[in-house]
Amino acid sequence: MNYTVLVVDDEAVVRTRLKGYFEKEGYRVVEACDGEQMWLAFERYHIDLVMLDINLPRVDGLSLTRELRSRSNVGIILVTGRDEAIDKIVGLEMGADDYVTKPFELRELLVRVKNLLWRIRLTQYAVAELADLKKDEDVLRFEDYQLEINARKLLQQDQLIKLTKAEFELLVAFAKQPQKVLSREFLMQESNHRSDDVNDRTIDVLIRRLRNKLSAELFVTIHGEGYLFSAKTE
Repeated sequence: MNYTVLVVDDEAVVRTRLKGYFEKEGYRVVEACDGEQMWLAFERYHIDLVMLDINLPRVDGLSLTRELRSRSNVGIILVTGRDEAIDKIVGLEMGADDYVTKPFELRELLVRVKNLLWRIRLTQYAVAELADLKKDEDVLRFEDYQLEINARKLLQQDQLIKLTKAEFELLVAFAKQPQKVLSREFLMQESNHRSDDVNDRTIDVLIRRLRNKLSAELFVTIHGEGYLFSAKTE
């Protein structure tokens, strides 16, 4: 994967040096001499990492770091001639990921860039996997049915089955705990529409309706205990 690095420094010599070195290492390098050019670069390119000098004209690098972090999760490495610990601390508090002091070794900076991009990539993968997991948790499948919880839909081979709010909530409770005996008390507690008139009889009526709309064999009566959802849920 070819990453795009944005070098923000008011010294042309520094920009040229960094651009030449990182392009040889396979990176795409974009230059900016101040905050204004930096924002223009963000509008034009997908930026993966910013090397940002603290001492910039008009708007300093620390202020730009704070604004960048409020807008983006882009990697930020502060590059400066200062060697004061307070600048490093403030920079990291503003949202920078790393910090190097001039004069710096190009190979050391390259290692820092690689490590930061690797950490960002791992985070992106983790976020994507979590999103996929949440998406999968939103959809429950059993036999030839698909239960879409957030969309409040039940499909059977792409055919929509209309359920009332109470029926849908009860089906979700069953599908989340398949092949397990659920008491009427538990099913009443799981019903978000619960009110004073929700009782054992209400649950029995709702299950009878579900048996009429779905496969009746899905809902097994366990006498003296409650009901069991017979299907395996994925």
